[in-house]
Amino acid sequence: MPSRPPDPRSAGILGRMRVPDATRSWIGSAAAEVVKFLMVGGLGFVVDVTVFNLLRFAGGEGPLYDKPITAKIISVVVATMVTYAGNRQWTWRHRERSGYVREYVLFFVLNGIAMAIAVATLAVSHYLLGFTSPLADNISANVVGLALGTAFRFWSYRRFVFRPAAPEETVVVPASA
Repeated sequence: MPSRPPDPRSAGILGRMRVPDATRSWIGSAAAEVVKFLMVGGLGFVVDVTVFNLLRFAGGEGPLYDKPITAKIISVVVATMVTYAGNRQWTWRHRERSGYVREYVLFFVLNGIAMAIAVATLAVSHYLLGFTSPLADNISANVVGLALGTAFRFWSYRRFVFRPAAPEETVVVPASA
């Protein structure tokens, strides 16, 4: 009995699109990286908020109650260390290691740029467009700014910090005559 080709409806959307196997594999790999990256970022967010609030308000007035900027800097540094470890050890563990110091410095610099993106969206909304309500500030900084900053982080970490392994050189040995 001749075998029938698989029903394309059962292969999911990528099967129906007739996407080459290599492309399907790349999409699956990139999607897995995105999910892991977002989970690590979520953990970093929780660490940032927790450390900030402990420093400011632990037991009423925390050790940095009167220094919110210092508390925020410390909480961001701690969260950045957590997200670096999570991304290096989980999200991009399959990527080539290019040196701890190089990766760590780049990671911090790129985080600073992403933070500047969020601050810029807040500045444009608040000062240029005149949207000054707490809701507008939160949407511009913590929705639009966070989304743009997160997209930048994913792209830049993947491109500059956790680079793919260099392709191995193929040596061609001529056949002896």
